[in-house]
Amino acid sequence: MRRLRKRLIKESFRYVSAFLTPTAWCGPCRESWWRAAAVACIAALSTAVVPIACADDQLRIGDVCRLKGQEENLLQGLGIVVGLDGTGDDGSKPTLRALARMVQLMGGSVTTDLQGVPQIEDFEDSKNTALVLVTAKIPPAGAQQGDRLNCTVSAVGAKSLQGGTLMIAYMLGPRADVDRILALASGPVSLPDPDTPTTGVIYGGCKMETTVQNQFAINDRITLVLDPDLASFSTTVDIADTINQLNQAGVGSGDSDSLIMAEAVDQVHVVVTIPKHYRSSPVKFVSLIEQLPLTNLKKPKRVVLNQKEGVIIIGENVLINPVAIAHKNFSIEARPGGTFVGVDTDSPNTPRPKLKNLVDALNALKVPTEDVIAIIRSLHRNGDLYGELIIE
Repeated sequence: MRRLRKRLIKESFRYVSAFLTPTAWCGPCRESWWRAAAVACIAALSTAVVPIACADDQLRIGDVCRLKGQEENLLQGLGIVVGLDGTGDDGSKPTLRALARMVQLMGGSVTTDLQGVPQIEDFEDSKNTALVLVTAKIPPAGAQQGDRLNCTVSAVGAKSLQGGTLMIAYMLGPRADVDRILALASGPVSLPDPDTPTTGVIYGGCKMETTVQNQFAINDRITLVLDPDLASFSTTVDIADTINQLNQAGVGSGDSDSLIMAEAVDQVHVVVTIPKHYRSSPVKFVSLIEQLPLTNLKKPKRVVLNQKEGVIIIGENVLINPVAIAHKNFSIEARPGGTFVGVDTDSPNTPRPKLKNLVDALNALKVPTEDVIAIIRSLHRNGDLYGELIIE
């Protein structure tokens, strides 16, 4: 960018000197003229550069949508934690059988019956072991062989996992009936929350034994999944229209090889057909789609109340009916506009007051937050609040 600015300034001065330089002026006048010309050139360059920088502040399709297929995947398995200080499973037969089987697989000497099944009597006095459920999450972008993931260890019957170490556990996919080992988990257990000693974490304890990639292009099509908080039919239609406008912008020339087709399927999904000349490099096409700006995104009208924390979040332009509120030792009337005038509530053109203005008025009266929350909930119950109410 600096090189570009210097080059443009140099070319601008060359142009000015060739066509506009007043040769008959005196030295001071010529110097002042050059200074003014330099300032004008720099100002023009700054004006040209600013819109590029501001473009990064725009909301893009990739900010509100994800690709179908790019989701987190769960790994799960059963394992044995050893090294506990008497806080393990107390004679649990499933734990003893799993421990005996693990020792047998590792080459240890274990008493077996005639069918070769390990006998658990040799481990009945073990109180330092625990049967645990091990889980890990593969990120939406997938995981490569050799990658290490954090895994969570949850006790089945132990009192505490403090000081324990997980023996090697086989990690399967979300369907336990599919017997395919995807990763191995092991390592010392850490307790992030001392108040919950039965759940721990092994940082980097899950090692991928195979590569897991999430496919995003199926039958030469990709599916955009809108954020659930923004889901609406109008939003998916706007996204599809924005993508289809690429044909008019020259990205798609209109022939069958370059035509881009996007269709809003419902309030969440937009299906986009990959043009033929992008099918050999679908990543470039996805990058192009995700970078498209959204100028008219409509956010749903929503109010979030957290009574425990005393937090009120009001979305943009949440409307209410004209109402009169009497609460404890005060009363207030909510009307459209800022003056006390008669309002024809039967007229369809009558503007409705905003919830934000009502809350601002209540705050000006120093109404406690819990009372403001109670009023908003009453408005919703009475059908006077136009928007979704979420109570946490």
